[in-house]
Formats: sequence, structure tokens, C-alpha cells
Amino acid sequence: MNEHHHLIEVEVKILRPTQITVGTAEVALKRAEWHKLNRKERNKRLKQQWFPSVLGPKGRYYIVDHHHLGLALIEESIDTAWVTVQHDFSWLEMDQFWRVMDFHQLTHPYDEQGKRLEFSAIPKSVTQLRNDPYRSLAGFVREAGGYAKDTTPFTEFLWADFFRPQIPLDLINQSQQKAIEQATGLARGNEARYLPGWIGKYSKPNHKD
Repeated sequence: MNEHHHLIEVEVKILRPTQITVGTAEVALKRAEWHKLNRKERNKRLKQQWFPSVLGPKGRYYIVDHHHLGLALIEESIDTAWVTVQHDFSWLEMDQFWRVMDFHQLTHPYDEQGKRLEFSAIPKSVTQLRNDPYRSLAGFVREAGGYAKDTTPFTEFLWADFFRPQIPLDLINQSQQKAIEQATGLARGNEARYLPGWIGKYSKPNHKD
């Protein structure tokens, strides 16, 4: 483990997730982007896309962002990556650690149905993260300009839950592009105005007596 400009080089496989799901379609996209890079470009990318983390019990690194990248790197057989420690909660007991993480909005213990689970359901490895197709959809809609990038924690998961009851899973599986187009339209509508990054134009409802 080597320190370099406040970054710490660690084995990717030991990184601990702070959520339960990812969108595997996004992971596949990151792998495709990785294939286009040469060795020098890959090293540069790893230094630029370091993992923000929290130092937890037993000195383990719990990443609070870039879960998709972490899984992509493991699937690409990348051994090490760079992390930076934002908080040191290593002295806490495990139950207290997760409560503190939850208080600071540093964890998202929700499954692929959008249902909150116990903290014990959070995997111990990024390779055990579950697939949520709606999380991928939310990411693709943002890339398509459906909403803006926002600093609110777990923004894409909020959007995923918005799309979940409105976009059939069959449509996502059969035609990802059509699902993105339909979801982008919904993202710009009035019903989505409460969500972070909304860029639609509000139209006041015309109530009739």
C-alpha cells in the first residue's frame, strides 16, 4: 500500500461497497470505455477517478462512490486503484458505524426493487452487488440530457425509483433506447420536479371546477 499526494493505492478486490445494487449495463459501458485506452491512459484514468472512501472498522475501506467503476476494474482484472479517505470511523463498532454512515447519507441500503433492507444486506465485495436495471436507466437518461448532474447523494437511485413504476422492465430488456427516450420525456415533466437535477420547465396545472 503506497501513499501518493493524499491518495492511497489499495487492491480493488478489498474495497467494501456502501450500497446493495449497481446497473450492470453501466458496468459494461465502463468496461467498453476501458478497452479503448492504452496503458498510459489507463494509469492516468485511475489517478483521476480515485475512490472516495470511509475508513471503517478493522481498517477497511468503504467506498462511497464509483461502485460501477470498481466492479468494471475487477472484471477487467485490474489489481489496484487509488482511494482517498474522507472520514475515519474505524474506531466505531459495526452497528454504530452503519448508523453513522446512514446519518451522513454515505450509504444506500436499498435493493433492486427500491426496498430498504438491513445494513447486513450490503455486500462485503463489489463483486456481490446486485443488478438494478433502473439504476442503469437513470444513468443513461442523465447522459442523454434528461436531468443534470447533481451533488445530492444517490441522485441516480432517486431517479431509478421514479422510473420504476412507469417504465416496464420488459421495455428496458427489449429496447434500451426506447426505454431511455420514454424515461427522458418523463424526467422533464412536472411530476419529476421534486428530484435533484430536474431541468424541465414547470407548468402550473390547469384546475377545473
